[in-house]
Amino acid sequence: MAKYDYLIVGAGLFGSVFAREAAARGKKCLVVDKRAHIAGNIYTENVEGINVHRYGAHIFHTSDKAVWEYVNRFAEFNNYVNCPVARYKNELYNMPFNMNTFSKMWGVVTPAEAKAEIERQRAEAAVGEPKNLEEQALSLVGRDIYEKLVKGYTEKQWGRRATELPAFIIKRLPVRFVYDNNYFNDRYQGIPIGGYTAICEKMLADAEVRLGTDYFSDKKALDALADRVLFTGMIDEYFGYRFGELEYRSLRFETETLDCDNWQGNAVVNYTEYEVPYTRIIEHKHFEFGGGDKTVVTREYPAAWKKGDEPYYPVNNERNDALYAKYKALADAEGKVIFGGRLGMYKYFDMDDTIAAALALAAGEL
Repeated sequence: MAKYDYLIVGAGLFGSVFAREAAARGKKCLVVDKRAHIAGNIYTENVEGINVHRYGAHIFHTSDKAVWEYVNRFAEFNNYVNCPVARYKNELYNMPFNMNTFSKMWGVVTPAEAKAEIERQRAEAAVGEPKNLEEQALSLVGRDIYEKLVKGYTEKQWGRRATELPAFIIKRLPVRFVYDNNYFNDRYQGIPIGGYTAICEKMLADAEVRLGTDYFSDKKALDALADRVLFTGMIDEYFGYRFGELEYRSLRFETETLDCDNWQGNAVVNYTEYEVPYTRIIEHKHFEFGGGDKTVVTREYPAAWKKGDEPYYPVNNERNDALYAKYKALADAEGKVIFGGRLGMYKYFDMDDTIAAALALAAGEL
């Protein structure tokens, strides 16, 4: 007889939400994770009184009121608004592209002047049907914004030159003709006071959790413990890469504690020059308006993914989506196992998307 109703592989946000919903319906869950901590990529830990985002900046934002109310059951959120700054050489620009950006770049004052300059540069680029990402960006915003704020950053993210990237990667570039530095358009936004790890702790309170447990090293025995399995890892790995590897992008982080109270003056500074190897620097204390005489900063380096690396982003191009469809067909035929999350569903999810998808799966499954 199975000991648990559900074995949940992965103690990240998706698995935690599902575990919470299952427990609320009287189900017994075992959650396993190969890492030594819960919360997956939203894991935060306290360093010098600062909640450090160990796997990159996570800023909660959503327009889904139900998701906002759900996550607020597990944490109180502060009033942080994401206003990143882009640094190109020694020039600083507000993001997303807005009137503060255009005023700094061209000395314009009114929206009409900014629109006229962008149209002038678009016409000068004279791009017909864009054949690559560079041409697509030039056709949208002109050369100045592209060269300073898009080109190098995008090339670092993808590990390829913009002329080698397909045009469809950039369907649009957000251009706002207002003096508003708020990056997101979503109705609700903030950072959980006390960090994200505490959210997952509350969600997993009624489940048994085993950390440092590699599911694949003892798959048969673990599967036998439960009636059903929720797998939130890589779907191609689950099936032994039967049809070949899906493509992912990875990240590398360098974090250090500094003996000063304020190092860069903003939570997020993007570095848009190609020659600077990292894409951004996070100063964690500014997410929660922290004090103290020390600060913690993290440099974020994009990296190509290979087996054994941590996969962060699925690469949803035509080739990979077609390959995923083959794995999805195998997944649909699995009687006992269901798949969820960014890696299990091979789809980029923001945190609110993750919660909504986990709630939808739980509603259908339970």
